[in-house]
Amino acid sequence: MKTRTLLLGLGAGIAAGYGVLRTVEALAEWRDPSPARDKDAVAYATIRRRLEVADTARAMAGFVAFAYGPLAAQLDRATQRAPVWLRPALFFAPLSVLGAVADLPASFVQGYTLERRFGLSDQPRQAWLVDYAKSALIGAALSAFLGTLLGTAVRRAPRRWPWLAGAGTLPLFVAANVIVPLYVLPLFNKFEPVIGSLEMRLRALAARFGVGDAAILRMDMSRQTRKANAFVTGIGRTHRIVLGDTLIEHFPENETEFVVAHELGHYVNKDTWRMIALGELLALTLFLIANAAASREERERLRDRPLLIVRIYALMLVATQALRPLLFAFSRSREWAADRFATAATRDPQAGAAAFRRLRDQNLADEDPPAWYELFFASHPSLRARIAALEESS
Repeated sequence: MKTRTLLLGLGAGIAAGYGVLRTVEALAEWRDPSPARDKDAVAYATIRRRLEVADTARAMAGFVAFAYGPLAAQLDRATQRAPVWLRPALFFAPLSVLGAVADLPASFVQGYTLERRFGLSDQPRQAWLVDYAKSALIGAALSAFLGTLLGTAVRRAPRRWPWLAGAGTLPLFVAANVIVPLYVLPLFNKFEPVIGSLEMRLRALAARFGVGDAAILRMDMSRQTRKANAFVTGIGRTHRIVLGDTLIEHFPENETEFVVAHELGHYVNKDTWRMIALGELLALTLFLIANAAASREERERLRDRPLLIVRIYALMLVATQALRPLLFAFSRSREWAADRFATAATRDPQAGAAAFRRLRDQNLADEDPPAWYELFFASHPSLRARIAALEESS
């Protein structure tokens, strides 16, 4: 018992200390923004890695300490007068909002101040705050919805709930891949069809692989960042290949074509469905681990209370950290496959290497991150390795 109390106190102290440190830094930046720095990719990557690792540790320690500490118990008791089916929503909606408020200083430092200082964004801070508020409200609604579903499964099937929750995850993943591109992303950015000679070139490329009717869209990414990017999202008729205006405006067409061919590789290789399948397997695994880790007495005593759900989430969060290397390794393998597809589709690996160099320079990307970082945090292979592979195939 003493060990548990010590660990919970340590977790709460880490979270609180980190929050205070970032709050002081955020307030100072708000009153007197730091001057711009030289576009030093090494310095930028080093700071980003440090912040990302610290924030990951803080989030895990803080959430576990909350789930097993007095604050979660108090919030749980506050919901007990409500109907049992409504309690998870009443618990998780305000918790999500409070979490977003608590995370605001750290997010401001990491997501706004750092980008501005290195010349990667000129977004007004009021616009950044509006986007943050939108994300927080969407997160609160989603937390309430998922908490309600999981709470229903745990309450009605205390022994079989991991299998029921796992089965229910699949349609949620599919629905999310339809809803997000059509209704969520447009809340933050404008999407317009790519037109002109670039559209004709990209459409001809897509048509060669039977997806000439895929939506190829331009996104006003410059609203938030100067970084260039492209991505694929959605499934079926909602599948979209999206190019940032920062990419279209700064890359020659042959390099843009290679980047789009890479995204087309994800589309043709059905990587969205692969990720859905992986997400389903991961969710079921985490549900089973959390169920096994929670004591039988705890599951019975808290069966109809949100406190059990938040502790299940905490156990899943801890278990996820152990699975990070496998998840990121799978993601990197799909990026390699998309690179190979783009090379075969364009027959222009030199354009691909040039595009990756331009992405490296424009995004201040970490060309060759440490092995430990790639293992635990990198969803893409290092740019140095990808450029080398393209140059070898030239």
